[in-house]
Amino acid sequence: MSSTASRRNSCRVGQCGNRPSSECHVRRRGSSCSYFSSGAQTEEFSVSLSQSIFAITLRFLLAIDLWLSKRLGVCASEESPWGSIRPLVRLVEFSGHVIPWLIGTVYTLLSGETVAEQEIMLNLALALLLDLLLVRVVKTLVRRRTPTQNRSDIFSTFFVERYTFPSGHATRAAMCARFLLAQLVDTAAMRVLVVGWASLVSLSRLLLARHYVTDVCFGLAMGYCQYSIVERLWVTWDCLQDVLLMRLQERLNMVYGGLWMAEWKR
Repeated sequence: MSSTASRRNSCRVGQCGNRPSSECHVRRRGSSCSYFSSGAQTEEFSVSLSQSIFAITLRFLLAIDLWLSKRLGVCASEESPWGSIRPLVRLVEFSGHVIPWLIGTVYTLLSGETVAEQEIMLNLALALLLDLLLVRVVKTLVRRRTPTQNRSDIFSTFFVERYTFPSGHATRAAMCARFLLAQLVDTAAMRVLVVGWASLVSLSRLLLARHYVTDVCFGLAMGYCQYSIVERLWVTWDCLQDVLLMRLQERLNMVYGGLWMAEWKR
């Protein structure tokens, strides 16, 4: 029996040894390919799992944003729970609009008595223009629609935009508040008043259902950072005079050159 088993084993070894080497290579390649394919499948599964977790988290946060924004829109119309104070909330909203701020800034700039006052008002006007530009760019890129409970009236027809992210009132309130706190306000009572005004303007956008909560939060952060840009690019009155004089000199040279060429042709 032992001799028979040894013969069978020897025959099997001989058969395996007589097989061509290509079959051995094919088996090795197949085993290596299966190993790498399993590793790739594991990596793809982990990537898809992380993406699904991120998507679920994002949807959850957006659902909270929609729910909270809907609950806060208590002054969206006269029939809302707090519809009786809607005119007062709209007045607070209008205080953060860009039109009264630009009119007041330009008037103070033209009627300023000192160079320091004119310089501050000049930079505030430039800051308001910068805010308009940046908010317009972000709104055009994101294109998020206003909440469904937002009511269109005469006021909103002229002053409320179609896109809602970010809140222009929130960016302007945060930037102007930080500007006033850094340049003009020096008492504690006025600081509290300025911060309270910025908070009420931002809250009015939620009470009137003009924006979502994320729009206002991002707008406040964006406006806070905008003042850092204004402070870094601060325009002094002397620098402005030098630029204006340089431009005026260039214009005069162009006019003088045109007159000289006309006389030379004659």
